[in-house]
Amino acid sequence: MRTAPHELDEENLVRLVARGDRGAFEELYRRTSPWMAVRLRRRCADEQVVAEVMQETYLAVWRAAGAFAGAAAGGTAVGWLWTIAARRLVDAFRRRAHHAEPPLAAAPQPVAPAAEEEALAASVGGDVGDALRRLAPELREVLQAMVLDGLTVRETAVLLGLPEGTVKTRARRARIAMREALT
Repeated sequence: MRTAPHELDEENLVRLVARGDRGAFEELYRRTSPWMAVRLRRRCADEQVVAEVMQETYLAVWRAAGAFAGAAAGGTAVGWLWTIAARRLVDAFRRRAHHAEPPLAAAPQPVAPAAEEEALAASVGGDVGDALRRLAPELREVLQAMVLDGLTVRETAVLLGLPEGTVKTRARRARIAMREALT
């Protein structure tokens, strides 16, 4: 007797997707696309880019589900999906930057906070938010991935393209800096 897709966890859904199971893919999409869109919007305000990244992510999931190593490699299906999406978002930013027209040198450019900074300010306020915003960018991105996004050290390392040891060191440095800023 086969288990219905809505009764399976995400890891088993990915394994069924690897076998070409459209029902499992639809269930995986139904389950993960809402939070995926929210997380992408935290990093990018352009809905068109978010929609493109979502489409590219799930197309990659359909094509590469067989490559998912799962818990055997210390990962989760959700972390794997997010890693794919984050890479696609970086690719979209790179494409956009490559095709962008250079700004006119004479025109003053207004300084606006990055979408990620605005989302961070909206989600974390007060003394904690101030301390977080004062962190060095490389420390803040590790802390955000691990604490706000809930990624593991391994998933954070993959997402940021860093060795796991570097992620651990930066996370420790970020915690120490936060502790000092809040005392």
